[in-house]
Order: sequence, then C-alpha cells, then structure tokens
Amino acid sequence: MIKKNNIISIRLKTTALLLVLGFVISSFTYTYVKENEPAPRVKKIILMIGDGMGITQVSAAMAVSEDHLHMTTTRHIGFIKTQSYDDYTTDSAASGTAMATGTKTRNGMIGMDPDSNRVANISELIRDQKNMSYGVVSTSAVTHATPASFVAHIASRADYESIALEFVRNQPDVFIGGGKSDFADRTDKRNLIKLLENDGYEVAYTMDELNQASADKVAGLLADDHMPRFSGGRDYMLSEATRKAIQLLDRNKNGFFLMVEGSQIDWAGHANDALYLVEETLDFDIAVGVALRFAARDRNTLVIVTADHECGGMALPDGILETNSIMPKFATTGHTGVIVPVFAFGAGAEEFTGFYDNTDLFKKMSEAMRLR
Repeated sequence: MIKKNNIISIRLKTTALLLVLGFVISSFTYTYVKENEPAPRVKKIILMIGDGMGITQVSAAMAVSEDHLHMTTTRHIGFIKTQSYDDYTTDSAASGTAMATGTKTRNGMIGMDPDSNRVANISELIRDQKNMSYGVVSTSAVTHATPASFVAHIASRADYESIALEFVRNQPDVFIGGGKSDFADRTDKRNLIKLLENDGYEVAYTMDELNQASADKVAGLLADDHMPRFSGGRDYMLSEATRKAIQLLDRNKNGFFLMVEGSQIDWAGHANDALYLVEETLDFDIAVGVALRFAARDRNTLVIVTADHECGGMALPDGILETNSIMPKFATTGHTGVIVPVFAFGAGAEEFTGFYDNTDLFKKMSEAMRLR
C-alpha cells in the first residue's frame, strides 16, 4: 500500500492536467446525431490506444480527476479479449497486429501471421482501396511495437532498424514520436532521414517545427529514442501532436485513418508506479478530448478508444474520498490477460458495443470504411 503522503501527491502533482481536463470537458458537446437523422458515413477513423490501460487504470484516473475523463463521456462502450495466438497474456506486438490486421499472431511479431506471412493492415487497405491518408502518433519511438503494427511487417519487434526501413518503404503520410536514432544512427550507416526528405517528407525535430510543418508528408522525430514521461518534460506533446496529425491528414477529402498511442501507461504499470500511471492516463485522455471535439464537428469521423492489454495487474482496494486519492496495489510487473474497455463516439460508434475479440476491432473498422 502506498503511504498517505504519496497518495495525496498523486492529486497535487496532476493539478495542471486536471485543470486542462476540466476546461475541455466543460466545453465539450455531447450532441452528435439527432433522432431520425440518417446515419453518417464513416470516412475518418481515429483509433486511440492506451497501452497497458485496463479498467483499473481508467478507474484510477477517474478517481483522481473527480470523474472528469473524456473517454467516459462516450455512450457506446464495449470490452475486448486480448490473448495472442500462442499466449494467454499478449505483448504489444501481437495485440497491435490483431487490431491492425484482424489476424492473431505470436508474441513479438508485427504485421505477420504465426507462420511469418505478411498480412495487410488497415492503413494499407484504406490507402489502396480508398485513396485515403494514414498516420501514427506515439509517446514511444515510432518504431516501437504498437505504432509499428500499423505500418510494418517484421518477424521481431526488437528489430527497430528494419521497422524504420518499413516506414520509409510504406510511407505513412504522418508519423510523430521518438525513434530518430533508428533512422539516422544505424548499424548499416544508412541515413533514412535523407531518404524521407528525398521522398518529399518535411522532417521536424521539435514541437515548434512540427507545429509549423505544412508538407503533404510529415515526420516528427522528436527524440532519439522514446519521448520522456509527461512530468519529465514531454508536457502536452501527445495532444498537440494529435491535433497536428488530424489537421494534416484532414486535407485528404477522401478521408483518413489515424492511430494515437499513449505508450507510457504501460511503462508505469511495469514499474508499479501509480503516480506515473495516473499522469500518463490523464495525458492520454486529453488527447482523446482533441479527437472527440474533432468528431463532434465532423459527422463522418469515428473515434475508438481502447487498450492493447492491461499491465501491472492493478487493483484499487481502497482510497480517500475527501482528497480524491487512491491506494493502489499491483499484482505483477508484467502484462495480464484481463479484458480491456472500448469507448466509441461518432459515426458508426454503435457497432463497437458488446464483448468481442481484439481482432474484431479490425473487422468492425473495415466494415465501417467499407473495405474489401
């Protein structure tokens, strides 16, 4: 059990995040489609993945924020199973692949079936069949398992340099996160950033440069490896990058697909660090608010908020109501196999209620986009 002064510190150290949450939620409109209006067509999907974010992580953030969460304002809620092809407890590569391709695979594999065959992901399908744009945003390196699952096809998630080469080959319209060293400081001495620039990418290395970017293709490589934690200097990078990615991708009149990952909820679970976990979940939720506000204005947008798995086996056996504080316990420093939530809003959101497998997320998104 965490000592009382540490519990209270979770509340105090998240004050800035909570102020932003309160302001944004108070201005959010819940009205989307009026009764008897025709159902809008889905042309844009924003899939938001809180890596390692189970029900308890959401509950912890709710408790500390006095229930001021964007994701819990949605009316369409479901649950998904997360098991991989070969393990009751999935890793991010297998779960990311399941959501991106609709195919179960072995832990550690990205964009491939269990026999190492490449499997088309939703990003490729929307580009090939609908001439839509796609992008990924992450607080990890963009070459990490979850963002890579929507771009790459690699047998080992640890082969970051090969994953970076897949980004150059497959060319998402926008990708933002860390991982610069996988493109520029490689064992093969190749400078993939030069290749990106030759292919028309505008490459940004800071948030200021990213905010000024205007090219048709933009790469935000904001750190050599992963981004720092929210309270370690990252600040509101995730919500700002989400807003920028939507702005850039929305220039395609055919529509777009965007995956946004709050990566470090998972890392906090591995560390059994409740303060870190709450901060990262609240920061992720602010980015969710950016997507929800866009969808509330744009009738053709579907926002899906979910997780790839739970991490830490987190429980909340007690708390302090008067101070909106929690007394968390953790069962493990690894992942668990429990179900995780799905929150959906916007066009087609009603199809994401109920209980289903993580591979069904791909199927439901494909049906919403009318992909073959």
